[in-house]
Amino acid sequence: MNPVDAAGADRSFDDAASAQMERIVQDLGRMYHERNEALREVTRAHHEALLRLALAADYRDDDTGVHMVRIGYLAEALALLLGEPEGFARMLRRAAPMHDVGKIGIPDAILKKPGAYTPDERAQMNQHAQMGADILGRSRVPLFQLAAEVALTHHERWDGSGYPRGLVGEAIPISGRIVAVVDFFDALTMDRCYRKAFSDEVALGMLVQQRGVAFDPRIVDAFSHQVHDMIALRERINANPPSFEQLAELA
Repeated sequence: MNPVDAAGADRSFDDAASAQMERIVQDLGRMYHERNEALREVTRAHHEALLRLALAADYRDDDTGVHMVRIGYLAEALALLLGEPEGFARMLRRAAPMHDVGKIGIPDAILKKPGAYTPDERAQMNQHAQMGADILGRSRVPLFQLAAEVALTHHERWDGSGYPRGLVGEAIPISGRIVAVVDFFDALTMDRCYRKAFSDEVALGMLVQQRGVAFDPRIVDAFSHQVHDMIALRERINANPPSFEQLAELA
C-alpha cells in the first residue's frame, strides 16, 4: 500500500471510530435520560402515595384536610423569611405536609379525646413522631429524607423538653423548628373536635409566650414580624387550595 492509500485508510478508520464513539455517547445519553425519567416517575408515585396517607391522617384531625397544605406553604414562606435557600424552602413545602403522617397509627379514642390525656395516652400519642419517620422510611431521595426529619423533630422543643429525643436548641434541625412554629399557630386557629378555634391575635400571643421555651426565638420573631403576610397566605390557600396533583408535583 502506497503512502497515499495508507493515509486514506487511516482517515477512514478514524472517521468510523469517531462515528461509532458518537453513537455510543448518544446511546448512553438516551439511557441516562430514560433512567432519570424512570426514577422521577417512581419518586412521584412514592410521593403521591405518602401524601395520600398523610391526607388520610389529617382528615382524622381536620375534616377539610387543608391543614397539611397550609403547613407546607407557610413553612416555605417562613424559611424564605429566615434567609434559607430557595431550593430548601421549596422542598420543605413538599415535605412539611407529611409531618403528621404518623397519626394514622394513633387510635381515634386518643386522637379525638376532648379531655386531658392520661400518662399512658400521652405516651401513645407521642409515638406519632417516630411512627411518621418510620413510615417515610430511610430513603436516598432528599425529599423523603427531609420529610422524615420533619416528622421526627417537629415536636422537639427549644428547651429540650420535647419528644421523641429531647433535642435542645439548634440541635433540632431547622426544618423541624420551622414546621413546629407554623403547625402550632395554624392548629390553634382552626376548629378541633375538642375546642373552637382561637383568634389570630390570641394564637400569636400564645406563640410569643413560647419564644425560647418551645420554639426557636429567631423563628418566632420572623413569623410574628410578618404575621399579617402569613395570615394572608393562609387565607389565599383556604380560598383556593391547590389540587392534589399540584401538591404531589415534584418538578
